Amino acid sequence: MINLGVLVSGSGTNLQAIIDGIDAGRLDAKIKIVISNNANAYAIERAKKHNIPAFIIQDSHFKTREDSDRHIVEIIKSHSVDLVVLAGFMRLLTPVLIKSFPMRIINIHPALLPAFPGLHAQKKAVEYGAKFSGCTVHFVDEGVDTGPIIIQAVVSVDDNDTEETLSKKIQKEEHKIYPEAIRLFAEGRIELKGRKVVIL
Repeated sequence: MINLGVLVSGSGTNLQAIIDGIDAGRLDAKIKIVISNNANAYAIERAKKHNIPAFIIQDSHFKTREDSDRHIVEIIKSHSVDLVVLAGFMRLLTPVLIKSFPMRIINIHPALLPAFPGLHAQKKAVEYGAKFSGCTVHFVDEGVDTGPIIIQAVVSVDDNDTEETLSKKIQKEEHKIYPEAIRLFAEGRIELKGRKVVIL
């Protein structure tokens, strides 16, 4: 059993995929807390439906983002979280948070890193004329989508794809590989060699 803390900003479809994986017995985990920086995030409602404690922590309530992250760290630690999962958390983490949980924070990005880091990855892939895109689960370091890659999934980019249609294709794969990456972590099957992740 692994204890998860999930950070969200939006609708929470990846949060739901993790919840579904736990409920189906595919993932031996418990979501201890959900934290959002957006009071209107539908992900909060998903947490409430499953009786998961949810916290809203907005940067505007603190002098600095570092202060906000210190508060997040306190909450995560007080709930005995083993792995911090970013599920559509639309804010860069400060070193305060990253250094508190080294190689224990993971994120999912809607592109095949190192291609198209940052925002609007699907739009960038379409405009660039990429033939393939996908999604990447990676450890979080102090760069933007630069941490060691755990697992990836590939989708084709068709000639008539738009940002919206490509996003939908990628999202289906996200919902498969994010719970899988958490499972690998929980089972102790992830080993870091340099910046390469080896699956045992």
